[in-house]
Amino acid sequence: MKNTVFLSAGRLIFDQLRKIYNNPVTITLDPDNYAQIDRSHEAVQAIIKKDKAAYGINTGFGLLAKTRIADDELELLQRNLILSHCVGTGERLPDNVVRLIIVMKLSSLAQGCSGVRREVIDALMGLINHNIMPIIPAKGSVGASGDLAPLSHMTLAILGEGQVVVDGQTISAKEALAQAGLTPIKLAAKEGLALINGTQVSTALAIRGYFMAQDLLAAATVVGSMSIDAARGSDAPFDARIHEVRGHYGQIQIAKTHRELIEGSAIRESHAQDDERVQDPYCLRCQPQVMGACLDIINQAGKTLLTEANAVTDNPLIFHDDEPVAISGGNFHAEPVAFAADMLALALSEIGSMSERRVSLLIDQTLSGGLPAFLVKNAGLNSGFMIAHVTAAALVSENKSLAHPASVDSIPTSANQEDHVSMATFAARRLYEMAHNTATVVGIELLAAAQGVDFHIHNGLSTSQKISQVHSQLRAVVDFYDKDRYFASDIEHAKQMVLSGELLESWSELRSDWYVNA
Repeated sequence: MKNTVFLSAGRLIFDQLRKIYNNPVTITLDPDNYAQIDRSHEAVQAIIKKDKAAYGINTGFGLLAKTRIADDELELLQRNLILSHCVGTGERLPDNVVRLIIVMKLSSLAQGCSGVRREVIDALMGLINHNIMPIIPAKGSVGASGDLAPLSHMTLAILGEGQVVVDGQTISAKEALAQAGLTPIKLAAKEGLALINGTQVSTALAIRGYFMAQDLLAAATVVGSMSIDAARGSDAPFDARIHEVRGHYGQIQIAKTHRELIEGSAIRESHAQDDERVQDPYCLRCQPQVMGACLDIINQAGKTLLTEANAVTDNPLIFHDDEPVAISGGNFHAEPVAFAADMLALALSEIGSMSERRVSLLIDQTLSGGLPAFLVKNAGLNSGFMIAHVTAAALVSENKSLAHPASVDSIPTSANQEDHVSMATFAARRLYEMAHNTATVVGIELLAAAQGVDFHIHNGLSTSQKISQVHSQLRAVVDFYDKDRYFASDIEHAKQMVLSGELLESWSELRSDWYVNA
């Protein structure tokens, strides 16, 4: 049975967006929103009756804004707009991203500044409630003047055109609507433009990256604590006093979590008793400083993205304080989303980078606190974790290239009318690949850290209760690496544990305590 999510336009919260992203849902809209929807549509009708040119209502679009369109052709104008803008390419966006796009578009239009009829709102809600997912190609937007091409593909479905996915099956939109008892709509003046102007595709992709970054940082912190124990690292760098005098929120939270995770470890106690190392390498002792900085920029990105999820971003906007007026602006420009996505890219890159450094430390017997070379007995005969680390290094290096800020790029479009663009759609889309790279690296670290802990356990030293739980979760699906074997499946198992949130089942507070925009 699908969950029901109650929406009040412009008041989305991340808890709702997570539910919508994770699974199909049923949407109900606050009935009070319909009054502002109706008033906004009436304002558009009043503007048309004035018989004056109003951009996007009775004119062409972009550089064709000076071309006046006759009243009896306004419906055709909107339909032509959608058809001509369906020029996306590439793989289709997954259903969970499409759900976010539709819900955020619905929330934007329902705020009563876009001039659409309630029938448009209900048509979008029908797609969600019947799990009809428009096929939206992933590529083709520069993140300015709205995500025009992808949102046009979304809009095509409520017209009964194009193809959609229902329960994993691709069928025509016309057939899908008929099966659900829904009727295709005809767009009235302003409605096509309102539907395709907006940042909802960029924002949905960035929110996907935000969710993944949240989960990866939490998982990497848990695994990083296991690496501290595996390397017989010191807990002194996590002393609360160190972090309080610097004052950064993220740093304080990460240090606190490390203290809690390694508390009670006999391995840690052995460091204090007989380890001659004065200081651990940065990848162990500077985790609060580096990962805390990641937490802070993830939170900053989340603040921006939640604002954008609730924003009205089409153009022109309809206001009616004294009399109806359509005002042209630029809320469709997705620069805030591009900046947020670039910040998330930095965080994802650094999470993976620190994790790879810990893998490198654990396989190096000169740094690892007594662990065998490459974490395997009979090194030489066995290669152990040697090439798993190479994979981690390759993915980290790849992420460095992907982390280059997309927001600093721009390319003029629409015959130089739209002469500066955000590239937010690509900025957000590349986060998914980066997150999978990072999840693989953290998965490799999980295998390496568990291997190191095993050697200490074999020598009679126990880890902490919390790390022991994570260790047991892994060992339920991946055996101790006693000699060389086919390793790729082990890495995939560990990666999926990181991505699925399985490692965090006992530490849900890592999300609720850390992430201030939840």
